[in-house]
Amino acid sequence: MSDLPRKAVTRTAKLAALPLGFAGRATWGLGKRIVGESAEIVGRELQQRTAEQLFKVLGELKGGAMKFGQALSVFESALPEEIAGPYRVALTKLQEAAPPMPTRTVHTVLGERLGEDWQELFLEFEDKPSAAASIGQVHRGVWHDGREVAVKVQYPGAGEALLSDLNQLSRFSRLVGPLIPGMDIKPLIAELRDRVSEELDYGLEAQAQQTHAEEFADDPDVLVPAVVHQCDEVLITEWIDGIPMSEIIRDGTQEQRDRAGQLLARFLFSGPARTGLLHADPHPGNFRLLPGGPGGDDDWRLGVLDFGTVDRLPGGLPTPIGHSLRMTLDGDAQAVYDLLCEEGFVKQSIELDPDAVLDYLLPIIEPAQVEEFTFTRGWMRSQAARVADPRSPACQLGKQLNLPPAYLLIHRVTLSTIGVLCQLGATVRLREELEEWLPGFLAEEGVDEEDGMGEEEAAAEA
Repeated sequence: MSDLPRKAVTRTAKLAALPLGFAGRATWGLGKRIVGESAEIVGRELQQRTAEQLFKVLGELKGGAMKFGQALSVFESALPEEIAGPYRVALTKLQEAAPPMPTRTVHTVLGERLGEDWQELFLEFEDKPSAAASIGQVHRGVWHDGREVAVKVQYPGAGEALLSDLNQLSRFSRLVGPLIPGMDIKPLIAELRDRVSEELDYGLEAQAQQTHAEEFADDPDVLVPAVVHQCDEVLITEWIDGIPMSEIIRDGTQEQRDRAGQLLARFLFSGPARTGLLHADPHPGNFRLLPGGPGGDDDWRLGVLDFGTVDRLPGGLPTPIGHSLRMTLDGDAQAVYDLLCEEGFVKQSIELDPDAVLDYLLPIIEPAQVEEFTFTRGWMRSQAARVADPRSPACQLGKQLNLPPAYLLIHRVTLSTIGVLCQLGATVRLREELEEWLPGFLAEEGVDEEDGMGEEEAAAEA
């Protein structure tokens, strides 16, 4: 019924072509060198050919392979520039596009899920998809009540494809790992696998999106389209226009970049505080910049799409994150170390120097030390190199730290968001957002910094 490659043997063969292709291009490059072409030219051509094949295979497979490519794409700013250039275009394409599902398949799914007379529910329906992603594609239409809508249709066999891809990709993580220095690819794939069932459930996605739409309904800075209708394999929401974040990254003005970065940071930290949910798929394809912000038509708002992957945080972001960040900024090495031990970031069997831990953390939280910070690819590369270089103390210490399961998704979302901010080259008042939305970042009034007691308790103790 669908052109989505579903059989495990077919998908495995396509994925297996990636490492074989790498080897083949290396041989091709050696041949070019033998006949006298320079190493620099051959190297660039090799990288370009590898990028093209990476996009072609991941894009054609959709499913988990494409989702993995999307997850990687937000980290391209960590790559050395001579490697990042050829991969940047190929990887960022995965944020917005993929080969579409045939029209006949789309109509079949809509007929099965909405009824044989599904076309009567729409005043208009565009057969050509406006976007195609990892597990579904989006069509533009006009609902029977006149609202412009986005109709997301899940690829038949998407669940089987996702699990098959992610299982296969874990075998090839060693080959892809060097693209992103400082990142262990296997846990990323494992975490993506854990989220598959949730993302395939459009009912859960509809609930998460509607919760955000209601909370941000009157927000001057953020727009979340409301849910119009949902059933198995079909999700219909209000349509929003705007400039895709990927276009802002590629061609945006500095004003647009800064505004997009500020709003992205605001949404990241305010969302959990306001809805108890963390939008956990922050690649640029899920964001739009729309005119009509609080400053009028010349100002901008952030449009947010795709709530298929969320982290449920009923109390907002965990308070220990705010406490540890504030204490790190204050230079309280022992307090930071004690809290990290308490939360499981340092296992009981490990003993580290608190001052060394503080030295490890301070460069990472540099954006929170100042009133505003300019995120750049160069800064991201320097951080990646610092923690990836086996000779550096930061690398040795980082290997001894632990990431508790409760913090895994938060950590990935934060890193991904920082990656997008670096792609934007945005100047952001991050500290302002932390003070407003991150629990525990600001010391509570009347609380003694040394022992956490209120003024009356401190006086009684004295």
